[in-house]
Order: sequence, then C-alpha cells, then structure tokens
Amino acid sequence: MQTLLLASLLGCLAAVSAAPATNVRWCVTSAKELEKCAALAAAAPVFSCVRKTSALTCIEAIKADQADAVTLDGGDIYIAGLNNNGLQPIIAEDYGISASDTCYYGVAVVKKGTTFGLRDLQGTKSCHTGLNKSAGWNIPIGTLVSMGLIQWEGIEDEAVVKAVGKYFSASCVPGATRGSNLCQLCRGDCSKSHTEPYYDYSGAFQCLKDGAGDVAFVKHLTVPESEKANYELLCKDNTRAPIDDYEKCHLARAPAHAVVSRKDQQLAGLIWNSLTSVQGFDLFSSEAYAPGKNLMFKDSTVKLVQLPPNTDSFLYLGAGYTSIIRSLKKEPTGTQSTAIKWCAVGHAETVKCDTWNGNSGDADPQVECETAPTVEECLKKIMRKEADAMAVDGGQVYTAGKCGLVPAMVEQYDADQCGIPGAKASSYYAVAVVKKSSGLTWKTLKGKRSCHTGVGRTAGWNVPMGQIHKETNDCDFTKFFISGCAPGSDPTSPFCTQCVGSGKTADDSKCKASAEENYYGYNGALRCLVEDSGDVAFIKHSTILDNTAGKRRTRTGPHLNCECVILYKTITFLLLFFVKVNNDEYQLICPGKSPVPVTDYLSCHLAAVPAHAVVTRPDSRNEVVRILMEQQAAFGATVSDAAFSLFKSEAGKNLLFKDSTKCLQVVEAGTSYESFLGPEYMNVMSSLRECTETTPGLEKSCSFHSCQETN
Repeated sequence: MQTLLLASLLGCLAAVSAAPATNVRWCVTSAKELEKCAALAAAAPVFSCVRKTSALTCIEAIKADQADAVTLDGGDIYIAGLNNNGLQPIIAEDYGISASDTCYYGVAVVKKGTTFGLRDLQGTKSCHTGLNKSAGWNIPIGTLVSMGLIQWEGIEDEAVVKAVGKYFSASCVPGATRGSNLCQLCRGDCSKSHTEPYYDYSGAFQCLKDGAGDVAFVKHLTVPESEKANYELLCKDNTRAPIDDYEKCHLARAPAHAVVSRKDQQLAGLIWNSLTSVQGFDLFSSEAYAPGKNLMFKDSTVKLVQLPPNTDSFLYLGAGYTSIIRSLKKEPTGTQSTAIKWCAVGHAETVKCDTWNGNSGDADPQVECETAPTVEECLKKIMRKEADAMAVDGGQVYTAGKCGLVPAMVEQYDADQCGIPGAKASSYYAVAVVKKSSGLTWKTLKGKRSCHTGVGRTAGWNVPMGQIHKETNDCDFTKFFISGCAPGSDPTSPFCTQCVGSGKTADDSKCKASAEENYYGYNGALRCLVEDSGDVAFIKHSTILDNTAGKRRTRTGPHLNCECVILYKTITFLLLFFVKVNNDEYQLICPGKSPVPVTDYLSCHLAAVPAHAVVTRPDSRNEVVRILMEQQAAFGATVSDAAFSLFKSEAGKNLLFKDSTKCLQVVEAGTSYESFLGPEYMNVMSSLRECTETTPGLEKSCSFHSCQETN
C-alpha cells in the first residue's frame, strides 16, 4: 500500500513539474502600477498581478515562484542575479534613439542659472531615483568616488551611504534608512517605491523642480521637452552643457531596464510571446494612470528586445557597469593574494597549471589556478574577476575582445625574434590537409567529412568556414559537409558524429571543446584524419610537419609500432595519442589550385592568421605582463634545468600554451583586439559572423548592447 501511495505521489509531482506555465504573474510595487497591470490582465488574460512593496521583495517573490516577472533597472538586475537569488534578465527595453538602443545615459541635471560644477557638489542637496538604482545612485556615486570627490576607503572604514550623507548636506534617496540625512528631502515615506513622490526618474526630477534639491541624478530622457530650456547637464570636466548634449556630457552609459525572471527557458518564452502578442493595450504609456509614470515599463520605451538565451545578469550589465557597482562594495584588501589566476580548460591543463603554481614562487606563488570546462567559461571567469588570464587562439581573441578583454602578450614561435624590442609578431597559416590517396581537391570537398580543431577556433573553424560561406553564401554548413568532428558543436549536430571523446568507459567528453576530446585541437583534428574519421583536416601548417615519425620519436622515446603511449600519472591513466604520419601520404588543398605537398604551405593556404595571445581585463594587463615576464625568465624555452617548463606539455599537447612557443612577447598597451587580429582576419570574421547560429553564445551576449562598456 505504501509503495502504491509513493508511486502515486511521485507521479503527481512529476506531472506538476512537467506542466508548463500558462499564466504570467507580473510583480508590481504601487497602487498605480497595480491599476495598469489589472488593465493589462483584462486585455490579455494570460497576465495576472502580484503586488509587493519594492523591487527587492519582487525579486524574492519570483525566486520563491510566487511571481514570474518584473522590470528592473541595472542595480536591481545585479542584485537579482546574485547566486542567492539566481534570476536572469530575459527581455530588454529599447529606447529607439538609434537603430537599436538598449541602453541609456546617466546624467546630472541642474537648474540653469546656478553656477556650480560636478566638482563643486559637496555641501549641496541631491535628488536620487533610489538607493542602488543605476542612474540615480550607482553611476553618480560610483563616479564621485572614482574621481576622489567623495572620500571613501571601503566598507571596512564605513558604509558608503554614510560617506554620501557626509558629502551632501541633505538628500532624497528612496530606499535609504528613514530619519537619516539621505531621506531628509523626501516628501513621503522614503521607500523605494511609488509611495514616495520623489522616487524614480520623474520623482527625482520633481525633487529638483520643487527646489528641494540642487542636482538630480537621472537618465538622459527624463527632462520633458517643454522644460529643457530651464535645465543643464553637469559634465565630468566641470563644465555644463544643454540637456540634449548628453552624448558628450554624461556620467556613464548603463544597460536598459530589463524584464527579469527565473532561469527557465520555457517560462521566458511564454513571457516574451505574451508581451509581444498583446493587442489593444499600450505597454509603454502610463498616461491613463496619472500621476503615475514609468509603470511596469519605462514610458520612453519604443519596443522590447529578446535577449540571447542564457544571458545572465553579469553579461547583460557588462564589465564596465558591473565595475561601477563593485566600486561601491569595496572589500578589505589586506588578505587578498597578489598572484594572477590562470584559467585552465579541462583536467590535463589543470594538472599542468597546478605544477606551475607549485613552482611559481618560493613563499608566495605568483600564479594560482582556476579551471573551467571550456574556453568560453574561462573567459566568463576572467570577465567576472574570478580569473585573470589565459592564452587563446585568434577566434577566441575575437570573442574575448567583444567581451571587453584585451590581448596582453602573444606567443612567438621564432626564437630569433625573442628579446628583440618591436620584433615582428608570429603568425601561422591555416591549411586544409587531405590524404593523397583520396584524390580530393577544394572543388570536390562538398559532401565529405571534416575534422576541425574546435568551433570558433581560427585555423580549424573560422578561416575554412568563412571561406566556404563566401563561396556558398549559405550558413548551414551541414549542407556542405555530411558529418565531422568540430568540438564545441551541439551534441546532436552532424559535426559531433565523428568525435570520439576520451576513450574512457562511461565517457561524457565526446565533442567537448577541451583536451578530454581526443579529436580536439590541432593534433586532434589531424588524428581524426589519420584514423579515417574525416576526409579533410583544418589545422595550422606546422601541425603535420611536427608529427612526422622522426620528430615524434624524439619526444616520446623509442619508436613504437602503434599510435599511442600510455602514461601513468598519480592514480590516473591518461591515454595520449601521438599521431605518426608520413608527409608523402598527405597534401594541402586550397581554392583555385591543385593539391600541393604539405611543405608548400606558403603557396597553398587558406589564410595567414595571428599567433595565440594571452587575454585579460584592461585593469589587469600590466600585472599579468609583469608576472608572465618573470615566469618565462624562470621557466621559458631557454631555461634547460628548470623544474617546470612553461612551453612543454608532458601530459598532453599544447596545454596552456602551444608547445612550439619560444617566448611570450608584450603586446603594446592600448592595442585593441581588432588591430591585433589585423584587417585580413577581421574580414574573415565579418563574413562568418553573418552566420549568427555559429556565433558563440558568450559573444552574442557581449555584443548585444550598443552601449556595452568595458572596464
């Protein structure tokens, strides 16, 4: 009987969990907002309304599955995305200033006729949209702190609100502690909701208009057209400008307000479809609910834009805006490590990084290790300051650049160029290799099987697929190749069918973009061809030359009549395949030419591409360069008796750095990813990026904003 009851209960629970949501519960924070929401629900019954007291309580309600959606500003999006809340932005407001403008300017507005500048605000009275809100708090206070105008040493000294309270003589900051100096100018209860008349953009502007405050921190669209002549903007150079000159005179740009929900793609789809199918109701007008303004959505919104899937709060807000928020949450720094955190992809790289860490400093290691399953996840860690640097190929430099990271050092493969100031940076050639016996040419590739180093990588994907796209103008590459191995592809894609994983029992690494997949990387793609899992391998020119039988014997000891060597590392068996080839059995193919020997890559290649580079955040660039220069002096290619070698991989191939690296060279400070990659490669990427379905998800999220700013 108990078994029957348990089975019934589990069946009910499964039915409940499997049932898709059919109703969107919108969270509102005021009587007027509830009135508008009720009118929306009458026009579109898929909506219902849940009233809470503030944005924070709405976040809590959505987390607890008591509501489904709310529109928040950047500061609250940051809070919603913290691990303890776990919400994500799914839809952005678009203000339509340009073709697509999902951002706005944070500005400081004052009455015309007053004479003070931004640097003269101490002792004045201030009006804010709300505590922790973007234009009204995070941007202005972060700016004043970073400019040294508000003296604040961090939370170990005092709370930032206390420092602000000392700086302004009086303020209205809805959401601040009632009875404090920051609530002195407010007309209502100083709550972060529409029950406070001076809350939000219109409220902060009304605070200034009423003469309660001397300056209002709002967004650039706040001042009504009919009143612009009476007000001015404060610029960071201490000058003033007309209200409409916000593009030149602003404190910072911020991501637009966004609809936030739980991490549930099915629910996100329901919310999007429900909002975009509303008929006979103006989502972006609060006129019928006066004196309420910006109810549910900002009145200045022109349309809504669906965000790329899996966009989290950090990716939406961007590194620049997030750094502003973090500047207002200073943590004690006395116990923080001075080491740089290197990001390793997969187990084999982590093993090498741990060895590096153990040798990188006598008392205090200069290098610490972070790990992630993919390069994309590593780049996210660097953006979030959970890691500091890693070496990536050109395609990944492109994605990293779109996300605000910069190239700091570049691998040099010519020992004669090491140590020479201004030496020419290394490059290599992307080539297509086939078996001579196949009789394949570039013209006859269609319908064959392909071997790639990884999706998004330069020689293995971007260059050949960019070339194919130019010729076919078709982004569906499965129409060109019938199958293949392109690690990082969707597991159900034909580009995963030829992948083999690690060869271990219960293997889950098949087609993963890491060294755990035996067909990953240059050697992996070549091995895919050698083992007849593909008809063409897209690799760099030196890969096949590095894998001749003679050279490989010098790396692995006595010649073995097999293509593998088994190494025992601690308690783990690592199966390493060393590809052994005969140059005469392979050849290069390229557009407009007959096949040529593999040594003739200068005359037959798909593109010359830049060397791999170390990427990091702009603020970490100098420290990363300093430590890497010290580390290669101790463990570089010219150091023969070191306990660790930076550019050798004992447990794999090309781990952390390419094994052919002779040294790391400094990339001049201020070099952008575009100038580093060069016009030829940027043109290839521009063509390939027309195929949005092959654009990495991280790059889509980073490229979403026209206003994405980096730190």
